[in-house]
Formats: sequence, C-alpha cells, structure tokens
Amino acid sequence: MPKRQDLKSILIIGSGPIIIGQACEFDYSGSQALRSLKEDGIETILINSNPATIMTDPTMADHVYLKPLNTKSIIEILKKHPQIDAVLPTMGGQTALNLCIEADEKGIWEDFNVEIIGVDINAINITEDREKFRELMLKIGIGMAPQATATSFLKGKEIAQEFGFPLVIRASYTLGGAGASIVHKPEDFDELLSRGLEISPIHEVMIDKALMGWKEYELELLRDKNDNVVIICTIENMDPMGIHTGDSITVAPAMTLSDRTFQKMRDMAIHMMRSIGDFAGGCNVQFAVSPDDEEEIIAIEINPRVSRSSALASKATGYPIAKIASKLAIGYHLNELDNQITKSTSALFEPTLDYVIVKIPRWNFDKFEGSDRTLGLQMKSVGEVMGIGRSFQEALHKATQSLEIKRNGLGADGKGYKNYDQIIQKLTVPSWDRVFVIYDAIQLGIPLRRIHDITKIDMWFLKQYEELHLLEKEISTYTIATLTKELMLEAKQRGFADRQIAHMLDCYESEVHKKRTEEMNINRVYKLVDTCAAEFKAMTPYYYSTFEEEIEKPDGTRYVENDSEVTDRKKIVVLGSGPNRIGQGIEFDYCCVHGVLAAAECGYETIMINCNPETVSTDFDTADKLYFEPVFWEHIYDIIRHEKPEGVIVQLGGQTALKLAEKLSKYGIKIIGTSFESLDLAEDRGSFSDLLKANDIPYPQFGVAETADEALQLADELNFPLLVRPSYVLGGQGMKIVINKEELEEHVVDLLRKIPNNKLLLDHYLDGAIEAEADAICDGEDVYIIGIMEHIEPCGIHSGDSNATLPPFNLGEFVLQQIKDHTKKIALALNTVGLINIQFAIKDDKVYIIEANPRASRTVPFIAKAYKEPYVNYATKVMLGDKKVKDFEFNPQLEGFAIKQPVFSFNKFPNVNKNLGPEMKSTGESILFIESLKDDQFYDLYGRRKMYLSK
Repeated sequence: MPKRQDLKSILIIGSGPIIIGQACEFDYSGSQALRSLKEDGIETILINSNPATIMTDPTMADHVYLKPLNTKSIIEILKKHPQIDAVLPTMGGQTALNLCIEADEKGIWEDFNVEIIGVDINAINITEDREKFRELMLKIGIGMAPQATATSFLKGKEIAQEFGFPLVIRASYTLGGAGASIVHKPEDFDELLSRGLEISPIHEVMIDKALMGWKEYELELLRDKNDNVVIICTIENMDPMGIHTGDSITVAPAMTLSDRTFQKMRDMAIHMMRSIGDFAGGCNVQFAVSPDDEEEIIAIEINPRVSRSSALASKATGYPIAKIASKLAIGYHLNELDNQITKSTSALFEPTLDYVIVKIPRWNFDKFEGSDRTLGLQMKSVGEVMGIGRSFQEALHKATQSLEIKRNGLGADGKGYKNYDQIIQKLTVPSWDRVFVIYDAIQLGIPLRRIHDITKIDMWFLKQYEELHLLEKEISTYTIATLTKELMLEAKQRGFADRQIAHMLDCYESEVHKKRTEEMNINRVYKLVDTCAAEFKAMTPYYYSTFEEEIEKPDGTRYVENDSEVTDRKKIVVLGSGPNRIGQGIEFDYCCVHGVLAAAECGYETIMINCNPETVSTDFDTADKLYFEPVFWEHIYDIIRHEKPEGVIVQLGGQTALKLAEKLSKYGIKIIGTSFESLDLAEDRGSFSDLLKANDIPYPQFGVAETADEALQLADELNFPLLVRPSYVLGGQGMKIVINKEELEEHVVDLLRKIPNNKLLLDHYLDGAIEAEADAICDGEDVYIIGIMEHIEPCGIHSGDSNATLPPFNLGEFVLQQIKDHTKKIALALNTVGLINIQFAIKDDKVYIIEANPRASRTVPFIAKAYKEPYVNYATKVMLGDKKVKDFEFNPQLEGFAIKQPVFSFNKFPNVNKNLGPEMKSTGESILFIESLKDDQFYDLYGRRKMYLSK
C-alpha cells in the first residue's frame, strides 16, 4: 500500500534536554524522521525544548516549537495548527512516549481529532506495565524469569521471601533503568525497594529472580502494515546480565550464538512484536540466554519505539531505521521503499555484515565526586563510541582508541593495573574500565577460566583478548629494525595503533609509521559499509578502515583493494567531536553538521571524520564522504594522506578536534580558519595575558604553577580565594575554588596526579562578580557579535551550569560597551577567522576577561535558535574565505528574552554532592522564552541565584 493520502500534517514529539539514559540518539532518530516525512511532502510540526540539536534547526521541520514538553504546550500547538492529522511519538524516547500517553489519558488527541501513528497506545501500556507484559508472554509461550509485581512495600517483602536472593528490582514507566537495582543481600533490600517504588510514576516495581551470568542480546525489528517483519541487527552484549545495555560493551553481529538458538530467538522476537499490537514501525527486543549448552532463551523486555540501540544498529548496518520506520508509519510497505544504500534494491531485506562493530560507553564519573562508579541496572554512561573493523579485535581496539581517555587501545601503553587484588576487585564488581582490566588480568597471568568464573564473560571474548596479549608479547621481543612485515601486518589487522607498537618496540610512533608505510607498504584501505556484504553495489560513501594482504595479479603486479576513490574536487575535512561527555555534548555535533553543509554550499567536497554512533554528523548522507573512524591522530592522518584535502576544520568539534590542531600544524596540514598559533595563544595563559595587557584590557591577577610549592608561593601574591585550573581542558575539568593553603595543596597534588606535567593556572577569584559571555564571528578585519549572555548565577559557577539570558537583563550601557570593545579587540588581536567565545567577570562596573576560546562554543546553537539566524553557516563561509563579515545581512529576531537552562542527571548518583562550582556537571540544556523579566519563571530562577557555591 503506498503512502496514506489522508495524512498531510504530522506532529513529532522530541526528547527534550539530554539526560543520562536519553541522549542524542533520539535527536538523530527525530532528525531522520523529519527529513523522511518532508520527502513525502508532509507538513511537519515539531515540539522539542532542546536548543543544542540539529533536530530543532528551523530547516528541519516546517514549524519548530522550542517549548516545554508538557500537555499545555501540546494544546497550544494543536490550537494553532488545527490541520494536524496525526502525532508520531516513537522518535523521542521515553519522554515523548510518556507525554503521548498523558495527552491520550487527558483526551487531548481525541478532542483535536489527532491519530497516533507508528505505535499503538495499548502496545505501550502492555510493554511498560510489567505485569501485563508478563501475562501476555506466558500466554504466547515465551519464557520469562520468575517475577512478580509489587505496588506496596509489604508486597515487595513477601515476593523477596518467596524468591530468595539475588533479586532484580525494576521500576515501571522509567527510562535508562532508573530505580532498577540488583539486590544481593537481604539487608540492602528495604532501601532499594523504597527507591524503586518512589521513582516509578505509578509506584510499581517488578521483582525478578536475577539471571546473573546469563548472556544478553538485543534485536532491532521493523514491521509494516502488511505484517512484513525484518530484523535489522542482532546485538550481543559482551557483559552478561546485570549491567544495563546502555552501560554494556556491545558487539554486532552476535558472536557466540549458535545458529539454532539465533533462529529461535528471531521467531520469538517476531511473535512478540506481533502479539503486542497491530502497528507499523520499529521495535527493540531484549533476551537473556543461559550460558550452557541448552541455550535457554528468556524474554527481558520489548520497546515498541525507536530505541537507544536503533541509532547504533543504523550506523552498524547502514540501514536507516528511523527513516524507514517513519515511512512505515505513514502507510508504506517495506517492499515499496528503496534500500537507502544500494538505491537499487528494496528495504524489505535484512542487512548482512562482513565486518564487526563494537560499541563502548563513555562515562564521566570524574564530574561526580563520591559517585558510585560500579555498573549495574541503572544506566550511568553519558555517551558512546563505535569501532568498525574486519575482526572483533580490530573493532575493539578502534573503539577503545575513540574513547578519549588517554588510552591508545588495549594494553601497550604502560597504563594498565599491576596489582593482583585490585584487578580481581575490578573484575568482581563491574566498573567503567573493565574493558581494559581484562587485558591487565591476562597480562598478569590470571587464567582465563578464573576471569570467566568471576565476570561470566563468554570464553570466546576472553580468548580474543588472550590472542592480543600473546601478539604483544611476541612483538616485544623485536626492535623497530628487526620487526617482520608479517608481524607488523598482523598487529595492524588486529587493531594495534602505531603508538602501541612503538611502546612494544621501545621507539617513537613516527618511526613505526614511517617503517610501516614507506618500507613495508602496509597502508590502511577503506571499505564501504554497504548493508549487503558487497552483493550489490553500494551508492553511499560511508567508510571504515582496515588492513589487507596484497593481492598478486597474473602479471606479477601487487595491489590492495580500496573502496574509497579519491575525486579531483576541492575537499574539506571536518573533524567531529567524538563521544558525548559532560562539557562536550551535542552542541558541537550541531556545529559540525552546519559546517559540512556550509562547505558544500561553497562548492567543496565534504569529508566527515567521527566515531559517535548517536549523532547526525555520522549519518551517511550528511557529508559527501563519511569516515566512521576514531578521532585519533593516526586514523586522521592516514585519511588526510589518502584524500589530500585543501584543509581541515577544527574549530567546530569542541576540544576533541582542537587538541589535534598542533599535530596538524606540525605536519604541514592547513587548518581552516583561525591558525594553530592563535588557538594556542588563547590557551597559553601567560601569552594571552600579555596580549590583554598590550590592549589595555583588565583580567584577574593570576600566576602559573607546575608544582605544589610554586602554587603555595603564588598564593601569597594573589590572595585567596583562588580559582585553580589545569590548562587545555574542557567543561571546567579539575577546576576548583580554594580558600586556604591546605585546600590549595591538596587540590594541586590531586590534579598533578591525574594530569601529569600540566601547567596549572591560579587566578584571584572575583568573589560576588556577575558573569557574562559573548560569541562573535571575525574575519580578521571585522567583528560581528552574535550574542551577549548574562548568567543569572554569580561568577564561579561553570558557564555550562548557569542559567544564562539573552540579551543581558541587568548590565548597564557602560558595561555592555566595555564587553563589545573587549570582544572586538581580542578577536582581532588573536587573528580570529571564524567563531570566538569570550567570558567576562563584572565587578564594580569593571569588565574583566576570564578566558577566550577562538572556536565554536557550547552557546552558539542556543544563540542561533534564539535569534533565528544560521551563525555556524556564516562562520564556516568566513573560515573558508568564501565570504566576509560585511557580506551578511544580520537580522536577529527575538521578542523578550531567551534563557538557557541547564539540566542535570544527579538522580543517577544519589550520594553525590549536588553543589555547583567551576567544574561543569550538567548533561544537557533546554531553552525558555519569556516576554519580560516579570515572568514568574525568571523571578524564580533569579531568586535562587545565591545558592551556595561549592568551593
């Protein structure tokens, strides 16, 4: 059946601010859905309160409403747009589903004659209400773990007595495993039961007998109205049951599943999807499998929506699940749609992978002092990376290299644990770095059987680790001069970085790179992610790298097959921002996507390098070419050598891309926009202060220290309170206000232990100052200030954690003029070409400079949305030399004020100090528009501004 003709206008509900458990995967899904519906000429209306994302860009939907996600906003929109025929709630995670249910219960959809598409309300209710779900599964003959529902504390105690420990408590209607826990000991049960009942919006928990050590799998399904079902991807969790899938290392395709069990699991997933309701769209099903020869399968849960794993499955297979799910929701059948990759076959097919993908979560525990760093049923990760390789080992290495935690892969970097007791403890209680600890355990000689007994990780994975360790041991017996070509190729095929091989051979990375590429001719080749294992020709330029043996032709010539053909067009590389983390989130992805689109408008072939599966920048049709590779020097350098671009844009990818500027500059690769020298000058506090002094611009007194002794001497000159911070970090990492010498010494020693050889900056902290920031575009001659924001909280709370108003609400003309003058002077003095963000402290009507960042800042998307102007597009054209600032007609439009409101995920870390300070802790943000300062919401925020500052 082709598209339904009665659906002309559709409302899409977004997922709101980013929180742990619901990140930018849903922004990616929503963006795909909007584009997909637009292709069919459907009018799209979007509600989403998140200003940092591509999804809320004015180009994405016909009408974008940056409003709070509540039924009041829904009613406002439906009154304004009586033409809306249907609502698609499956693209915005649990937030959108919950809002859709609430609106349904209040009769709103019925009142406005709006149909729910892409899901069936009954299906949501069945899957969220664990008792109903259990009854249905038993009715259709699908096995479940022994479980029972408790709606009261007393009932929960009875169930525990019946089942015995260990138990699992799961709260109904929650996201990211909120309120879920494993209870090993009876004495912990009461507190965890109370917490689960409290967190569940309907005060209900399901108590399961814990299937500890069982293997966990996920299947991503799509179904059309004709009841055709395809399974897009099978994902295996390397971590067994007991760790939330969002915190697990996952692998696709499944590695340790027998074909018999796989076929049985497929049939069960399809049976489950059909039984919960008659809807067309996406579905995610999770199973547990017993780790014995029986391979008994038990259903864990089913989500009748595009899930967190859908983005991963889309990037892993090249099959755009959300795009196709949106088409199915408006009536198409799978066989009527094109395979987006081949363009010559239909979407009614199941992808075949001739490569392996590994996803590793990215955590941010260092932001939450005192947090419980162990992993369990409640999700704690803030982002993720994906590695693609020809083998599990290569993909695992690429994923670990993508994490940006100062590791070069598994082992071979001198940073592993050596203490037996510590290793055993870390294996026993799952922690964020267990992926590395397994390698350390094997290196220490702990037998695989013992590691398996403790972790219950399948022996197949542990043997893969062991092979890597044995190869490292063998290579370590050679020198750079004696290493054979065979061993070098084997190391590269198993994913070891040049830097790791250099560590094994005790030489420099550059020596390994030179020997590998020039003497041995072992170079990366690029392969297509093509959904169909090369059975059909793929039309989509989406690549990963690997290493292959040379093939000899009959005439004796040797070659290696490379799918990535280099064109003769002028090219620009945009470096992505890697995994999401606190301080570097989706805002930079927004900037990268706009950078790519602007470069394309200027006639360049655009090349994107990024390793984050959750985002729009890694969509295969955002740039002309996508390299899904770690934002890691070796990978980037090899791509640049292959593609030979005009230059590289580093100022849109946050600190990740910026940190590579020095290497690019050293290797003679052109940096588009502001030069490395200027970027470095802004980071080097001493040189930057000289620049401020020369331009007669005030700044707080400061000094630089490299040891605790130097810091204590400086303290006498600068006077307390002092703001202490390391250089070259993002999101205020390691920043703290100290008020005496004891605190200063303790913090400096701690910082130098965590970040050795770092220069520490000590500023006299301007107590009680007002904080403001400005973003501007500069072309080297003219400066245009795109926005000045005033923070509601006092100076000393990180700008990412502050409520900030645009335009300022309380700065006089005299102060604003100083901000404008300083911004223009600094932008020109730094030879900025592109974007710059400057932060100010205002005390006694005098404006001091805190810092300047000549790059895209966290606030640029917010200002662009508030003023309805595409500033990143303009800035990119300035960077490329295509336009000057005076070529643009700036016309900002904002009635009243826009407030950037931070959103925190403290509920994931119940025992953490929630005070705010100079180190950023928020995971996302929302935008609030108010007509005047008399608005109650502003009054409320302003009234709380004096809350305690954590020193």
